[in-house]
Amino acid sequence: MPRSNLYVFDAYGTLFDVHAAASAHQREIGAGFETLSQTWRTKHLEYTWVHTMTGRPATFWSLAERSLDFAAAGIGGISDDVRSKLLAAYRSMQAFPEVPQVLQALKAQGAKVAILSNGDPDMLADAVDAAGLKGVFDAVVSVRDAGVFKPDMAVYRLVLDRFGGGADDVSFQSSNRWDIAGAKVFGFRTVWVNRSGAADEYPDMAADKVVKNLSALVGTA
Repeated sequence: MPRSNLYVFDAYGTLFDVHAAASAHQREIGAGFETLSQTWRTKHLEYTWVHTMTGRPATFWSLAERSLDFAAAGIGGISDDVRSKLLAAYRSMQAFPEVPQVLQALKAQGAKVAILSNGDPDMLADAVDAAGLKGVFDAVVSVRDAGVFKPDMAVYRLVLDRFGGGADDVSFQSSNRWDIAGAKVFGFRTVWVNRSGAADEYPDMAADKVVKNLSALVGTA
């Protein structure tokens, strides 16, 4: 896979650990904290797809709240205090350990780095600040500008609207296999960050490269 001069990253699950919120409050949630976290994430994504396909606009934050309530009901409920703590933690989740070094190394090589995310602009600003990455990215692009969520092709087009060039000039990194599938169809060169060693769901829309974490990008992508 040729070296790119533009590396675009999904945010949640790729740069930032989406399960950190529930892990931080596992004692207050109880034994079902892992189930809650998995359901919260799965339902959140499902809501974005349904809202995109039905043409019903929604903010990523409102869907985060709704999906948390659904997940909480599935384990018998949580207190209002715990709900507030989980939502606050979701806005300030930490980056995976290798992220700061990888981003700095890419920039040292002369590359540009950007985020393309389903997140609302204010959510992304909070996450970037909490992770100590303010000022690192050349652009933080939210789907808000497209009015739909990934994997709609209009979302990936936002990168070209911002930076110019062609789709094959972009190296796109995501931990979400469905996101990689969408980006591949659009024409990006794709890197699936398969942290969990999951099976490939979309062999007909194959990633150009599969890595365990983002460290593999430095000097090798």
